[in-house]
Amino acid sequence: MVEAVRDAGHRPVWVTDPMHGNNINAANGYKTRRFDDIMDEVRGFFEVHKAAGTYPGGVHVEMTGDDVAECVGGSDPIDESAFNDRYESLVDPRLNHKQSLELAFLVAESLKDMSRG
Repeated sequence: MVEAVRDAGHRPVWVTDPMHGNNINAANGYKTRRFDDIMDEVRGFFEVHKAAGTYPGGVHVEMTGDDVAECVGGSDPIDESAFNDRYESLVDPRLNHKQSLELAFLVAESLKDMSRG
């Protein structure tokens, strides 16, 4: 799709939203997301645009600076057992401060890699 839009001469602002397509339900019924799925989608977003020679314009995420446990995984792994004490979202599970930083480093490295050609 990216190549077809590029080849048609259009120059949209491409944005990925890795949060909303990756919802799952935890065993206790809480809505959650797997951090690895979010990271994979962001990584793929940059890979596609690098290969197509197009510009990735943005990344939409739900995140907080708080120590919540709403999305499972990450380098300091969150699992469903933490939900009882640290799940605060009423609508959309957010990345916590550590997961947000991990994602920010992926975005920064991806942008640096794209600028190298």
